[in-house]
Amino acid sequence: MAVADHEVTLLTRPGCHLCEIARQDMERVAARTQVRWREVDVTTDVELEREYGDRLPVILLDGVEHGYWKVEEERLIRDLQR
Repeated sequence: MAVADHEVTLLTRPGCHLCEIARQDMERVAARTQVRWREVDVTTDVELEREYGDRLPVILLDGVEHGYWKVEEERLIRDLQR
């Protein structure tokens, strides 16, 4: 599967310091891999906030939780290249 075939989502909330760091991490990952990613504010979706709200940020890779609280850049890049 090519990097471009993956879907990466960063779940965040306004005012979240760790989310700001994760956003910067995702920008570095995208610069290295050319993967497209999107950010979703969990406060706009009751179900997402209920499921992930206490452990943000969360990184989803192809809809599956890849990690939370921080982006493990090298691990994510490796998994994107699979």
